[in-house]
Parts: sequence; C-alpha cells; structure tokens
Amino acid sequence: MLRRLGWLIGLSQRSRQTKTLDAEAYVAASRVRPVLMVDTVQEIAVYIHRFHNLDLFQQGWYQIKISMRWEDGDNSSSSGIPSRVVQYEALDSSTNDSPGVWKIDDKDNSFLSQPFRIKYARQDVRLCMMVSFTMPLERYEGSATSAVILKFELLYSPIIESIDAFPAAAHDFRIPPKALSGLHSYCPVHFDTLHAVLIDVSVHVSVMKSAAYRRPAVLSSDASSGKNLASGSVQSSKKALAQIASADKKLVSFVKSLLEARDTLLEEMQRLSKAVGQTIDLSEFVSTMDNTLLPESASTGKSVEDEISGQGKQQNNLEKLNNPFDLESDEWLRNFSKEHLSRTFHLLGTELHHLWNTFLAFHRENNTKILEYLRDIWTKDRRAEWSIWMVYSKVEMPHHFISGMDDTSNHSSHRRATSVLKLNDPVQVAATRADLHRRSIAQMRINNRAIQDMHIFGDVMRVPIVIIERVWNAPKRTFSDRTCMRHVDKIDSSLLNEHDDESGSAKQNTPPHSGRELKIVVFVHGFQGHHLDLRLIRNQWLMIDPKTECLMSEANEQKTHGDFREMGQRLAHEVVSFVKRKMDKHAKYGRLKNVKLSFVGHSIGNVIIRAALADRLMEPYRKYLHTYLSLSGPHLGYLYSSNSLFNSGLWLLKKLKSTQVIHQLTLTDDPDLQNTFFYKLCKQKTLDSFKNIILLSSPQDGYVPYHSARMESCQPASSDNSKRGVAFLEMLNNCMDQIRGPTPETPHHQRVFMRCDVNFDTTLYGRNLNSFIGRAAHIEFLESDIFARFIMWSFQDLFR
Repeated sequence: MLRRLGWLIGLSQRSRQTKTLDAEAYVAASRVRPVLMVDTVQEIAVYIHRFHNLDLFQQGWYQIKISMRWEDGDNSSSSGIPSRVVQYEALDSSTNDSPGVWKIDDKDNSFLSQPFRIKYARQDVRLCMMVSFTMPLERYEGSATSAVILKFELLYSPIIESIDAFPAAAHDFRIPPKALSGLHSYCPVHFDTLHAVLIDVSVHVSVMKSAAYRRPAVLSSDASSGKNLASGSVQSSKKALAQIASADKKLVSFVKSLLEARDTLLEEMQRLSKAVGQTIDLSEFVSTMDNTLLPESASTGKSVEDEISGQGKQQNNLEKLNNPFDLESDEWLRNFSKEHLSRTFHLLGTELHHLWNTFLAFHRENNTKILEYLRDIWTKDRRAEWSIWMVYSKVEMPHHFISGMDDTSNHSSHRRATSVLKLNDPVQVAATRADLHRRSIAQMRINNRAIQDMHIFGDVMRVPIVIIERVWNAPKRTFSDRTCMRHVDKIDSSLLNEHDDESGSAKQNTPPHSGRELKIVVFVHGFQGHHLDLRLIRNQWLMIDPKTECLMSEANEQKTHGDFREMGQRLAHEVVSFVKRKMDKHAKYGRLKNVKLSFVGHSIGNVIIRAALADRLMEPYRKYLHTYLSLSGPHLGYLYSSNSLFNSGLWLLKKLKSTQVIHQLTLTDDPDLQNTFFYKLCKQKTLDSFKNIILLSSPQDGYVPYHSARMESCQPASSDNSKRGVAFLEMLNNCMDQIRGPTPETPHHQRVFMRCDVNFDTTLYGRNLNSFIGRAAHIEFLESDIFARFIMWSFQDLFR
C-alpha cells in the first residue's frame, strides 16, 4: 500500500531513476540533428481555349469539370488540388449565354468552368482560362513513378435555374510518368460519339518545390513510454540516424528531380519562344543557374572528399566540376554534403518557381500562338503514335486481271498461284494477319512521353487493327498475278511520308493564286439508312479541316428500294443544288480560285454516288472531284459472295418483294450480263477524275463481299471461264483502268489509291443476330470512329 502511495506522490527511487534515464535519453537524442523534411509537388496547368460544338443533340447549358488524380491511388487521398485560376480574356457580357462564374468544388477538388449556352451546331464558345493543379509527391522519392489521370466531364442542364447539372459524358487522359518531369502538349477533348465536341486544351507540366515542410518527432513512442529506457534511448538514436540516412537519400532524389525539371522547362521555353517568334530574355538566368550546383569548396580549392574524409585532391574535384552533369546517375550528387544538398534544393526550387512564373506570364501574352504551335506538333505526331494499330504495305496493280488458263506460257505459275489461293483464302489471310498483329500488341510495353487518350489506350486490345495497302502501277503487264494480295512487301517510314513529300513539293512548285477555296464533302448513307449515319466521319473531317462544307444527303432517305439510276439522279440534283448555292455564297466575298468536291459513301451509298457521277447533270462538276472514301461498298455487286446465309436472304427478298435494287446488286436485272446495271456502270467514267481514292473493307463484314469492297479479283472469279467470270473480270478491269490512269485535270499527278482493311474486336459483339449473319462489322463502320481517326489523321492531306 505504501509502495503504491509512493508511486503516486513520486517518492519512489525507481521513479527518480526513470526520470533521470528519460532525461539522459532526451539529451542523447537531441544531439542528433533533426531531419529536415523537404518535398516536391507536381504542377499541372490546363489551358482551355475554346469549346466547339460538333454534334450535340440537345440545346441547353453546359459546363466543363476538370479533376486529376494519381493512377495508383484512390480518389480521396491522391487527387490534385486546384491552386491557381487565370482568366486570360474577358467574356462577352453583351449576351446572356455565359452567366455565372467558375468555381472550385472542395468535396472532390475539382474545377468547374462557368456555364455556357449551346444553341446550334458548329458553335464556338471562347473560354480562355487556365487552371493549375498541385499534385502531392509525398510518397515518391523525387520523380513520380505513377501516371496522372486527367479527367474532363461534360455537365448538362436544360435550364439555367437548375445549374447543378448532371454529367453527360466524360473523357479521360493519362499523363505517363516520363512526361511528369516536364511537358507542353496539345490535348483535344472529344467526349463520346453521342456528345461530339472539340475542346481545345493544352497541358503544361513541371515539378516544383513544395511550400509546406514537416518536422518529425525526435523520440519514438517507445522511448517516451518509460519501458526499457536504457535500450530505448539507443534504439531511438539509431532510428534518428536511419532517418538522416533516408532523408539524405531522398534529398539527393529531390535535387535530381528539380534539376531535371528545371532543364526541361528551360529547354521547352526556348523552343516555344522560337516557335511563336517572341524572345524570352533568360541569358542572365542561364549564365548563373549552374552555380547552385558548385560546392563551397570549389572557390577555396578544397575538394568535397577533403571536407568529408580529409582525403582526395583538388585536381580530382575540379575535373568533376568541369564535366557535364549526368542526370541519369546521382553519384556526383552523393558527394555533396547534406547542408549543400539542402541549400541546392531550395535554390533549385526558387529557380523553378521563377521559370514557371515567367512561362505563365509568357503564355498569357502569347496563348493563341502557343496553342496553334502545339496543335501543329500534335497533328504531325498522330501517325507515329497510332502506328501501333496500323500495318503499312505496298502492292502492285497488274495491268489487267486475266481469267482462267488462257495463257499457256504461264500455265504452271497460274496453277501454283491457284493452289496457294485455295489454301489461303484472302478473307482468312486478312483476318489471320490482323489477329497476329493484335497478339503482338499484347506483348508491347507502351512507354512514351505523350499524353494518352484513354478512349484508345484504355484497352489496347479492343482497338481496331487497320492494314493499309498503298497500290502502285505495275511496270509491265502481269499475266500470273490474279490478285493484288501478292507481292506484299513491308515498307519503311520513308515511304509512309512519300505522299506528304509529294504534296509538299507540289505546293512549292505551284504558283500562288489569289482567291478563295471552296471544299465540299457529300456523305451518302446506305440501304434503308439515315442521312446522319456518317456523322462520325463528318466530325473527323471537320476537325481536320473546319472550313469544309458538308452535305448529309437526304435525297434517297427511305427511297433505297428502287432503281440505282433514279437514286443517282436524285443525288445528282441534290449535289448540284448544294454546290451552286455554296459557290454563289463564296463568290460574294471574292473570286473562287478552286473547288474541291469529295464524296463519302457507306454500303450501297457508294453505288448511288457512282450512279450520280455518271449522270449528265454532274458532268460540269467532275473536274472538281477530289477525294473518294468508300466504306464497305459493293463496287462489283454481289457476284461470288461467300456468305451463304446472306445469299439466302437476298434470294428470299427477290422472291417476296422483287426489289429492283436487289436484282441490280446480284446482276439478275437482265438476262444478258453485259446489259445489267453494274456492268454498264463499271464502263462509265465515274472514278477517273478523283485525285484520291480510299477503299475501306473488313474481312469480318458478311454483308458486302470482301473482293467487291476492295475492287479486286477473287479465287472463284479467277478460275471461272464462263460468261459470268468473263463479265466479272471485264467489270473489274474497267474500274481499275480508270484508277490506273492519270486524272484529266492533273495528268502529271500520281493518283493516291489505297485499300484499308479494318479488323474490329469481335469480342465486343457477343452472340447476337447481327454477328451471326455478318452484319455487326458492317454497322461498326457507322458506330465507331477510331478507325477513321487512324486513317484520316495519318493521311491528312487527302482530306484537306
């Protein structure tokens, strides 16, 4: 009892001993220098230039919500915090289309732009603002090892009173770890196919010194608990020493990270200033910036090793200082003292802060020019970035496709080719080739510095594979070639840029003409289609060339059961009326120097286009023809179709409804094959005036014969010596003769002719009727636009 009272009043000898040991432990630990906690942060600035409405279906009020987080963390503890908002230009206050102001949501650390009203298609809303996010780097030593997910959300409200809008669509981007040390990039935001817009955004990334510091506890909880005090004091001292060693290692990483970020930002600023033609005076900064890395001993003649261990020579130290800094290794930084590392960290942080503020001020004055320059760089990089899913090859176009065994000198070679074709069906060969390429993608490790669009990079295995064949004229007549699938060779990157080089040289050789240029694109739907079926292709075309005038043909909507000739006449009248109206409108603002008329068709819409071009009404306008893009069009009808199920359906339609268009597609509209619509259409000059012809096909499409969509021969036709086989090859040769020859308006210009195989991810279809009858891939041309992005952005000159 007395002993317990002694404990309470503090008279116990053991208590006094405990207090003495506790004090001694505190004194011993206090001799160890406290750990200086230094941190860096990720600074990511997002500049929003304008909001362009491409294809929003609903009028109303919209907002843009921006947030970001670390990819390997949860949403609550790893999100970025908006730290700065700059409004570059004052918004138009004369209208009520942009009421309210921007705001920051503290619940999820997101930024919301001011609401703006969308009234019509192709409407521009200038936002001109920048929001800067700060990302914590506490769990990383120096540079981040995780990517950043940048999320854009489109909020919609039908009326301004209920401005607590609901999310309509989202678009995520991934900033890879390599880009976090420094990046300045254009980043277009599109959302999804049901909310097609274009938001011009640029992203600017750097690493900065954190403004917040923390000091760790000197004693551990075990050392202050009064248990095992003698050993606890030693353990706490060891922990403090371990913390110092760990802090030194982190400090080296932080200095290396800031040094890399500083050099990257300085290089990017010099590049941007040169690109926009505005000089940033950084000569004084550049001349003194590396002084922060020189140790104090450099001026006194002592080496770093002499200060630490008393050994070494001055010459060795000076040699190290004269050598360039190796950012890949941090051994040279480990020779610095902790005090010098700490001072270097703070000086580098100050330099980065100065450079970053200088860049933001420079961007504020030249934001439009910088955005245009970054957009040009992004545009040029599309082919390289998306080449993962694209395979390039070249093929020779034979002078004529020869049937059967009429050439005895090449009898044996033809027999070998026929046997190979029997074993290798072109449809199966194309599908296998795409499947092998898709498997190789699964083994790739995508590790670049570019911002990644998660619509594409989110699941690389589900992205369509596009096999592009550039078709060239053969040097002499070839009897043994039965199909352009032979002589397929891989081509290098120089050949991929050949068209760009040709177009560039043509532009240089062509004298400039004063006047305006009118560019018109006509989009024609297929069987029982809608005039908006090809809107995704239209949207991509408008993003490449916003000045293009688009006609979504409605002349044959709900009228695709009749005669192709009548459908062609209706389309011709619609096109001529549209072209005249646009030419008259442009003529009011100056002389028209050039008109480019392009066509895009899906399925039998391609046959309607060719029927319209054959009409006399279109004859004065054929000289304006520019680019023809065919999406799975039956250019040679349905002869030799291998889809037995679809063939049965066609036979049933002919018996029950006696639809004229079905008879023409199957070449049964006349007993004499040479009097059928398709045979006569192939003899008419409907393709020879186009400068560029791109034929899209899919081996998964069971609705249109593979060879018909590609305008090439097939195995059954090559071995068919009947009248049908002869008529088919005559149709094919008539079409290829038009493509092979020079264009009438530019006889010295080499026509661009490409076949593009699109192989979709069939696992998305599931087991349904469309996939069973082969219709799924045929419709996928209308419901997906990723393949169109790949092709159109890789060959932009063809669509300008």
